[in-house]
Amino acid sequence: MLETALDARVSPETLRKIETGRVATPAFPTIAAIAEVLGLSLDEVWEEITRTERDAEPAGSGSGVGSGARSGAGVGHGSRQRLVS
Repeated sequence: MLETALDARVSPETLRKIETGRVATPAFPTIAAIAEVLGLSLDEVWEEITRTERDAEPAGSGSGVGSGARSGAGVGHGSRQRLVS
């Protein structure tokens, strides 16, 4: 994790907070930098975030297209492990 943080030019503490969900909405440049270090496109990161939210969404909740735009702005608990591990 230390190497990932340093390569992305974020502090290890910031990365740790993102991993543990203590940063509700990480800054876009931070996520972009981490994704680049991990070899992920932003499309892949977005797909992972929205897929995780869809999987966690109760059936019949009525959420439509775009429902992940507000809540998907940050890295959720389910996606953080796959993004950083």
